[in-house]
Amino acid sequence: MNKRRRLKSDFTLIELMIVLIILGLLTALVTPEFLGKAEKAKRQAAKVQIQYLSDTVKSFYLDTGQYPKRLEALVEDPGLEKWDGPYLDPPKIPKDPWGEEYVYEYPGQHGKFDIKSFGADRAPGGEDEAEDIVSWE
Repeated sequence: MNKRRRLKSDFTLIELMIVLIILGLLTALVTPEFLGKAEKAKRQAAKVQIQYLSDTVKSFYLDTGQYPKRLEALVEDPGLEKWDGPYLDPPKIPKDPWGEEYVYEYPGQHGKFDIKSFGADRAPGGEDEAEDIVSWE
């Protein structure tokens, strides 16, 4: 009698296969949507960091009267008399959300200075999620 009761409470192979198929379908439907949101969040984070770096470069300019030649001057004394850094807390240059260095150009082509991230493809140009994130837009 106990053996019969135990067998009835076990799952059959068909039931397990149905559950696995349902889980597979749910994963196939949810994963692309989730990945799209994650990429959008990374792009937004890069825009915020670029704005923060731009504001920090402007603070450097207000203190020293000149723009830094490199972003490292925000955290390491470049030997300027009125340098009042480090200007970043913690005192290190952040990387973009894809783990790459931000590109800083002084003088800039679109303003006094330009800061950009190459985005998900880590290469200049690109479209959609791979589009560059820049300080001048």
